[in-house]
Amino acid sequence: MTLVCSTPVKPREITSGTREWADYNVNCIKGCFNNCRYCYARIMAKRFGRCTEDTWKDMKVSDIAVQKKYGKYNGRVMFPSSHDIVDQPAVQEACFTVIQKLLEAGNETLITTKPKLSVTEGIIKRFHSFGKLIQFRFTITSLNNRLLSYWEPNAPNYEERLASLKYAYKMHFKTSVSIEPFLDYNPKILIDTVSPYVTESIWIGPMNYIPKNGLTKDDELQHTEIRKNYEIDHLRDVYTNLVDLPLIRFKDSMTNRLANPDFNHETKQACR
Repeated sequence: MTLVCSTPVKPREITSGTREWADYNVNCIKGCFNNCRYCYARIMAKRFGRCTEDTWKDMKVSDIAVQKKYGKYNGRVMFPSSHDIVDQPAVQEACFTVIQKLLEAGNETLITTKPKLSVTEGIIKRFHSFGKLIQFRFTITSLNNRLLSYWEPNAPNYEERLASLKYAYKMHFKTSVSIEPFLDYNPKILIDTVSPYVTESIWIGPMNYIPKNGLTKDDELQHTEIRKNYEIDHLRDVYTNLVDLPLIRFKDSMTNRLANPDFNHETKQACR
């Protein structure tokens, strides 16, 4: 039986891309090793010929972005938004260089990542003195490594992401979690698992682009299964079951669809 939302879902003004989370975003890499199938940046890069199915995962440092002088922004800065911070030496050092410049300029910095524990430890060790300016937002989309390995093929597994969250929490950093897109049919189990280690917020959102054409038989089965998560009645049930939890925040792509079931906006989704 479909539940009726006890709290009416009101549409919000649609924010542009990462503006739900930060006032500005900074990147220093082209491509992303994680190679997530739903990543908006990957989809757009392929569409406009900036990469192929095989080359998006080959991360290339933007020397211009690394060498740039970063001043004080008027608001929070999200880093990165279209790639991740991985343990490839050149990529990691480029990312750490940019983070250092942002922090030295006094910027409140939201570090977004599908976290590898060694990278999380490296960030905390190197930037511990800037702890008041840093908030981590770890993307943990499922408890199920089978789902993760399909949708986020090169990203760390669930256990490593959870270990990163626990470590950042233990080291007294501000922590938050993104469960977008939620890959588990019932995200409440994952929420209950991560919430003891979250100091700020847990964000929930659907997958915003699920192709129907050009799929292999195996891909078609995976895509058909994941669509069940985002059917309007199920989204309404998820919202009803989570809305009163204190840490929960819903992405605009979810609340606007619930407020208007015909709403079909594709949020520019990041790759973390």
